[in-house]
Amino acid sequence: MIRRSTAARGLAVAAVLSVGLSACATTSGGGEAEGDADPLKIGTLLPLTGNLAYLGPPEVAGVGMAVADINEAGGVLGNDVEIASADSGDGDNLAVSTNSVTDLLGQDVNAIIGAASSTVTLNVVDSVTEAGVLQVSPANTSTTLSGYSPLFARTAPPDTVQGSALGSLMLEDGHQKVAFLTMQDDYATGLRDNVQKAVEAGGGEVVYGGTGDGTEFAQAETNFANVVSDALAAKPDAIAIFAFEETKAAIAELVTQNWEFAGKTYLCDGNTADYSKDFDPGTLEGVKGTIPGADAPDDFKERLNAWYEEDAGEELTDYAYAAESYDAAILVALAAVRGEGTDGQTLADNIRAVSGSEEGATEVSTFEEGVEALEAGDEIAYKGQSGIGALNEDNDPSSAFIGVYEYDDKNGIVWTKAVEGSVEG
Repeated sequence: MIRRSTAARGLAVAAVLSVGLSACATTSGGGEAEGDADPLKIGTLLPLTGNLAYLGPPEVAGVGMAVADINEAGGVLGNDVEIASADSGDGDNLAVSTNSVTDLLGQDVNAIIGAASSTVTLNVVDSVTEAGVLQVSPANTSTTLSGYSPLFARTAPPDTVQGSALGSLMLEDGHQKVAFLTMQDDYATGLRDNVQKAVEAGGGEVVYGGTGDGTEFAQAETNFANVVSDALAAKPDAIAIFAFEETKAAIAELVTQNWEFAGKTYLCDGNTADYSKDFDPGTLEGVKGTIPGADAPDDFKERLNAWYEEDAGEELTDYAYAAESYDAAILVALAAVRGEGTDGQTLADNIRAVSGSEEGATEVSTFEEGVEALEAGDEIAYKGQSGIGALNEDNDPSSAFIGVYEYDDKNGIVWTKAVEGSVEG
C-alpha cells in the first residue's frame, strides 16, 4: 500500500514508474460481490512529455490529491488505494503510450486514468478493454469515443458541447466570416466540425479551413506561411486555431502577417494555455479560448497547488482538467465500494451508478460522504469539482460546463464565465 507521501510523489515523478491491471472478472454492484477485494490500484496515463505536457501537472495533481483524500478517509474496502504512473506522450509519438500501457497492464492496475489526448486514447483503448481494465479519461473530447467501449468512460464532455459553445461565442462577438486553422488529428478535426455546425446554424460562414476543404496541416508543423496567407486571403473577420504545440508557430506567423488578434482570435482546450514566456507582452491580449469544465473553487486550487508543491517541488501554473482528474479517481473508488470489488469489470459496472444515474440517488460531494451513503444502503450521485452531470449510456457526462477564458496583457489566461451544455446519449 502506498500512503500519501509515497503515492503522490510517485505520481508526480511518474515517468520512471510502471503500472498494471487486474484480469479478474466480477459482477456489478450493490449486494454480494463476486469480485476480489484486493487493494484498488489506479494507473495513470498522463502527458509528462510531448505537446500536451502542460496538462500533465494539473492532471497529476488532481489524481494524486484524490487518492490522498480517499486514503485519509479510510481507503477502499479496507485498503489504501495504490498509484502507479506512466507517460502518455502525445499523438506525435504513439510508441510512448503503447509502451506505457504495456507496462501498466503488466503491473495489475484495475483502472487507468488518462489519456489527455483523444488520439492517444484511440491508440490504446482496445488493448485496455481487452485486458478487462476500466479506462477513465479526464480530458478526451473526441466524439469518436462516445460509447466506444463499456470499459471506457470520461469526465470531460464530447466536442459537441465545446463546439457549440465556441461557435456560439464567435457569433455572439459579431463574427460572420470565420477561418479555421486545423491540425490533422481526430481531436482537432472533430472539434472544428462541431464549431462549424454551430457557426453555420447561427447564420455564419466558414470562408477557410472548413470540413472537407483539405486544408488541415500536419502534426508538428512549424511553417505556417502558406496556411496563414491562404486563410487571410479569404478575408475572415475571425480565426479559430485547433491544434496543440503547433499553435505557437501559427501565432508567430499571424503576427508576421499583421493579423489583429484582439477580439478576433479563438483557441480551444488543446491550446488555451499560458503563453507569457512565448510572445511579447500584449500579443494575445483580447484573444479568447474555451476549456471544458467550470472554474474550480479557489480553495480546491489552493489544495492542489499545495499538494503539487509538496510532492513535485513546483507550483502549478495551469489548472486545466485538474477537477476532472480528481473526479475521475473519486468515481473509480466509489464504484469499487458500491460493487464491493476492485477488478475492472466491477468498476465499469458501477461507475455510472455512483455518478448519479440511478433514480432517487443521494447527492454527495466527497468520497467519505459517498461511502457513508452507500453503506447506509443508498444510491448516490457524486457531484464533485468539475460540475458534470451523471454519466449517460455512452459513459459521457450528461451535462457539463465549458469555461470561457480571455488573455490578459501578459499573455496569460483569465477565466471570464462558464456556459453549461447537455450531452446527447
